[in-house]
Amino acid sequence: MVEEPFMHIVDAAVLESWKTLSDEQIVAEVLDGHTALFEVLMRRHNERVYRAARSIVRDEDEAEDVMQQAYVNAYAHLRQFNGQAQFSTWLTRIAINEALARVRRNRRYEPFEEEESVVEFVNQGVPRDPEREAASGELHAFLQSAIDGLADGARECFMLRDVEGMSTAEVGEALGISEDAVKTRLSRARAALRRELMDRMRSTASDVFRFYKPRCDRVVARVMERIG
Repeated sequence: MVEEPFMHIVDAAVLESWKTLSDEQIVAEVLDGHTALFEVLMRRHNERVYRAARSIVRDEDEAEDVMQQAYVNAYAHLRQFNGQAQFSTWLTRIAINEALARVRRNRRYEPFEEEESVVEFVNQGVPRDPEREAASGELHAFLQSAIDGLADGARECFMLRDVEGMSTAEVGEALGISEDAVKTRLSRARAALRRELMDRMRSTASDVFRFYKPRCDRVVARVMERIG
């Protein structure tokens, strides 16, 4: 598929100058009427929002849809951001809520059972692709498949904590669960992945489910069109 050319809503040099400001400062500018600067916030957090949504819906196209709606929701309720949590955490929570609403509406999500001692690979609605996993020996495809196979609840914790690098407190805030629950789910997810991937997982986890510039441009353009 050929990507359509993308033009910045704001001049690139102007955008560059705003990159030195904090999220909170840019939010204040957006609320003051500089709507186009919302692009800075999207580009700054696109990959984290994508990874959060992708970990729940397990589909790239649907994850982009979730992102767009989450950004529109965030913009519509921007005055409700009070700075008690980091803006990135607040935004991630909105994306998670949108993603969860979709999978629950379609009955594609099983609540995580805290009392269960073992996380197993469930693969509900995620067909295995042995040819893709074995054809070139690429670890990324194998790792992405393994993460998709984790149980609902454990998968989001692993994606946000180990792949995205959020703190335990941030993950708990984003998912609406306690830090102890985050630690429990994360421990079980890691154990399940170790059984599946052995020691290869940690060396490449930070490079999976990347959100490269063409897709970033597409989401930004669509959101700015909707809120513009």
